[in-house]
Amino acid sequence: MIDNTHIEALRSLLGEKGLLTERNDMAAYETGARYDQGRAAFVARPVSTEEVSAVVAYCVRNGIALVPQSGNTGLVSGATPDASGDQGVLSLDRLTALFELDRVNRTLTAGAGLRLSEVNQWLDEAGLFFPIDLGADPRLGGMIATNTGGSRFLRYGDVRRNTLGLKVVLADARGTVLDLGSGLRKNNTGVDWKQVFIGTSGAFGIVTECVLNLEPLPRQTATAFLVPSSPDRVPDLLVAMEEALGSYLSAFEGMSGNAVSAALAHVPSLRNPFERGIVPDFVILAEISRTSPPRDGEQPLDAVLEEVLAAIWESESAPLADAFVGPPHEMWALRHALSEGVKHSGRLIAFDLSFRRGDIMRFLDHMKVEMPKHFEGVTICDFGHIGDGGVHFNLVVPTDDPRVADGAFEARLREWVFSVAVETFDGSYSAEHAIGRKNQVFYDRYTPEAIRRLAAGLKEITSPGPLGSVTF
Repeated sequence: MIDNTHIEALRSLLGEKGLLTERNDMAAYETGARYDQGRAAFVARPVSTEEVSAVVAYCVRNGIALVPQSGNTGLVSGATPDASGDQGVLSLDRLTALFELDRVNRTLTAGAGLRLSEVNQWLDEAGLFFPIDLGADPRLGGMIATNTGGSRFLRYGDVRRNTLGLKVVLADARGTVLDLGSGLRKNNTGVDWKQVFIGTSGAFGIVTECVLNLEPLPRQTATAFLVPSSPDRVPDLLVAMEEALGSYLSAFEGMSGNAVSAALAHVPSLRNPFERGIVPDFVILAEISRTSPPRDGEQPLDAVLEEVLAAIWESESAPLADAFVGPPHEMWALRHALSEGVKHSGRLIAFDLSFRRGDIMRFLDHMKVEMPKHFEGVTICDFGHIGDGGVHFNLVVPTDDPRVADGAFEARLREWVFSVAVETFDGSYSAEHAIGRKNQVFYDRYTPEAIRRLAAGLKEITSPGPLGSVTF
């Protein structure tokens, strides 16, 4: 445990509200979004980059380990302290004062503690948004540290693509502050250092401020549920939609029948949109959008989508078995309810995988056949981003199954799934959740030695102090 002299020193840097030490006060920071549980020595809650720097410098000089924590919505134990009680949590939740919109440049300079929902609510009046669409509501710092993707990656890309600048505190004896902030979209004057801190789980430094690219809000949208004629025709359907719709296509989300059924069962307010209430084995939510307002004589987007789907339907060897256009808010409500629905259907063991787009359905078909052979009684409830190659491969075990309490069972399951995903299908074991303690062993196994040495060297140069939950 941390000596009380250190607690008092940190309190003098942060004030009474800036440091939590009571167990009840720290409980929310010690509990992760999915079954994680740790024990913090303290929770530091700085309100500025200067306070972050002071706390980090003190902790590095005194050998105190820190785990940066943003919105605490991560799913791989990346922001939760371990059980030792020796790690302090450095929360970004009070870094919320900075919000500077440059409407002409279409950029936002913001504090890392702001939540995505807050940012987009405030930007709405300007007709702009930060185009990362998620079911959770993270803070900006955590989104940058994990390089979040989301449901509209197909059109807008990930956080990395939409980050123009950062302010970062390094874990060294001085708490060095790097100002990598810029509103420039083109700047080839050397190494793009901000990329070192995006997607690396906070191990190389703590993001305190960011400069984000913004996009115009869609003024027109149309959505449809698509039922492919067979799983192996999904890639053909995606290509046909892209060829016909170009940049209009903003989402192409795959949803398994099991995941949809779990959402409908958990959220009674959802309307079952399928004929006679029969949920297909696999369904795709497709969205097209325009940022311009409707113009006189312009074909409505609903009509555009219907026309394209009709052409695909009538094509030779059509990849489409059924389709219907419907209200975007209803269709997205079902998509966003999947995560909670699956979570409440049993003990959830979740994976965030990615593949080449043409390999996703092959992987899913393979697992449907092989899962019962290796792990009987485990239900696959997958959904994800077919358009960018990502899939949330969720496995549900009944709550009364004795294997729920067996940590070795979950470890074996993870080993098997990751080995199939990486070794058989050449995929990634972490599409957009980054690296946390849950993925450490797989980082060590699947990352080439030369890359591990380079990453360890960067860590030693940028933040030699004990920072984060990942060992690079």
